[in-house]
Parts: sequence; structure tokens; C-alpha cells
Amino acid sequence: MLQTPPAIPGMKQDEIDTPALVIDLDAFEYNLDTMAKLLAPTGVKLRAHAKTHKSPIIARLQMARGAVGNCVQKVAEAEVLAWGGIPDILVSNEVVGAAKLARLCALARIAKVAVCADDAQQVSAIEAAAADAGIRMTVLVEIDVGAGRCGVQPGPDAVALARRIAGSRHLIFGGLQAYHGSAQHKRTPGERQTLIGGAVDASRRTVEQLRQQGLDCPIVGGAGTGTFEIEAKSGVYTEMQAGSYVFMDADYARNLDEAGAPVSTFRHALFVLSTVMSASQPGIAVLDAGHKAVAVDSGMPTVWQRPDISYVSASDEHGKLTVGSETAAPKLGEKMLLVPGHCDPTVDKFDWYVGVRNGRVECLWPVAARGGFS
Repeated sequence: MLQTPPAIPGMKQDEIDTPALVIDLDAFEYNLDTMAKLLAPTGVKLRAHAKTHKSPIIARLQMARGAVGNCVQKVAEAEVLAWGGIPDILVSNEVVGAAKLARLCALARIAKVAVCADDAQQVSAIEAAAADAGIRMTVLVEIDVGAGRCGVQPGPDAVALARRIAGSRHLIFGGLQAYHGSAQHKRTPGERQTLIGGAVDASRRTVEQLRQQGLDCPIVGGAGTGTFEIEAKSGVYTEMQAGSYVFMDADYARNLDEAGAPVSTFRHALFVLSTVMSASQPGIAVLDAGHKAVAVDSGMPTVWQRPDISYVSASDEHGKLTVGSETAAPKLGEKMLLVPGHCDPTVDKFDWYVGVRNGRVECLWPVAARGGFS
């Protein structure tokens, strides 16, 4: 059952029902434009990650600014984007299971679709699904560039898997998936540079060994909001897969620049609007946004432009605030904006974005690909 839309266009921001997922449209558009401007001189393409926003509307806005397509993590996300008119989609993940692969191959009739593999058994399964559908599926080899999660080892192992793909009548070797997820959240530039330097070296070595085997590597994809500028300047990576930059979150705001200040490339554009539902205890206020409204896996949300107030704990339907001794406690019914610690799983809790500009609701967009389905 869809959630009831919490707003209608034209109403004031303070009239939005809560909890609600709110986009500051000015900050959001600034982020889209900034990424396009930063990548334009490098010649590297943006394949923005839709697991963050789960929205064909936002995907189209990214492509209007030069993105070549979008990444997703699940077949269901690929379906929603393809049905929404996105023409070029990479499942930047392994897909296992005949039913899921059949669905993915079906999408190849309405969009350009690719998927990743890190094992010969996966390749055989993709090959069988593609043969059954009467298509050729593009497959990228995922290499482990230091994250220690998915991926075959760079070098000879990756080359052998690429040769297996390239030798199939039903598959096309599309390149390398070389994403280092944990590097995105290392706080200092030196830490990020060291980890991505290793990823670049592993990718470069693998590309050269592929070339020696007569295999072109059209795509070397990876990077995220925390490190994309390093990969874009590497001369190895061809596609950036940043996602969170469209919204930013409290965790990315903890990354530091060379001067030791928070990185300020992008602006906070995503908020959970919440209402004070109880103020009965001194120095404490309780919001109507708990675990079911905001993700806390990357830390608690922050209260927007209120450093004197801390969101200290969450339960299912409640978020507990503590207030500094010199600060007046929020009043019952007062509405507050929260910056999520992690934007992706926060978005997944809502059916609607409420786009706000100059204090008024401008649009409602469905979070079309949300949910735990795959």
C-alpha cells in the first residue's frame, strides 16, 4: 500500500505532514550541476548510481546534464528505471538466480543493460539466460580493488574471466567494475588517496593484461561521492558511479579536505521533516521520526542548522532530542529538518519525495524503486 502523499504542490513547507522526505530543490540542482561541471574537463563520464535516489525522474535529470546512464544494484531497480525511460543501465552487482536473470534479459529489449560477474558459474548462468532470451548481454568483470567484498582478483584471474565472457556467442565483454566502497568514507584526503591509489594500480595492471590478450576494456567503472575526483584524474577510469552527491548526508559531511575542514563540494539537499510530538521532560524533545523514518546505520541524523540540539537515539516511531542548557527546548508541534546519517536507506523508507523551493512545495515525485524486493 502506498503511503498517503504528505503534501500537495503550493502548500507551505510547515504544512507538510510528517515524517516526510523533503528535497531542497535549489541545493539538489546545485549538486547536479556541480558534478557535471567537475567531470566535464576530465572527459570521464558519469554513470550515476540510482540506488541512492531510486527515481527515473532524478535519473533523467542526471542524464540531461550529461550522464551516460545509471547504475543500480538490483534487477527491480533496473526494471523501474527502464520502464521509466532510462536507456542505459548497469547492474553494478552480481545477479544470481534464473528468475532474476530472465527478468534482466527481458529488459534488454527496451534498454541497453549490463551486469557484473566475478565467477565463471555466474557467467554460465548469464549466458544461458541470454541464449534463452535470444539476446547478447554485456557483462563486466568485477575486480576486488581493496574493499574485500565482491570481485575476482585483479590481473590473471580477471583476464581469464573476461576471456570466458568474450568467447561466448551470447555475451559481450563490457569492461571492469572496480569500486572501492569503504574508501568513500575515510575521513582524511591522505587515507582516501592511498586506498584509491591501490585501486587505480590494480585496474591499470588488469587493463594492460587484457590488452595483451587482445581484449579491449571499454569501461572501467567505479568511484563514489567521496573519491570520484581521484579516479577521474587517474587516466584509467572511464565512468564514475557516484550516487550520494545528489543529496549528501551527515556521514559524507564528516569527510575532510586538505585544510582539515569538512568537504563542501556538494550541499545538503535531502531532509526528513519531523514534528515534535512530546516535550514533557526538561531538556528533551521527542520527534515523530524514528527507525521507520531515518536510517541510523551510519550514525544518528543531525538537526539542520541547530548544532545546539542533538538527535541522540531512535526507537520505532520516536526520535529523542537533547537540548543544550542555554537553548530553549523545541515546542510541542514544532517542525524540524533532519539530515540523515545515510541517505540511501533513508530514501528507501518513503514512497514520496516532497520538492520544496522558497518555503513552498513545488512537486511530489514517487520513490519508484524503493522496497526490499530484488
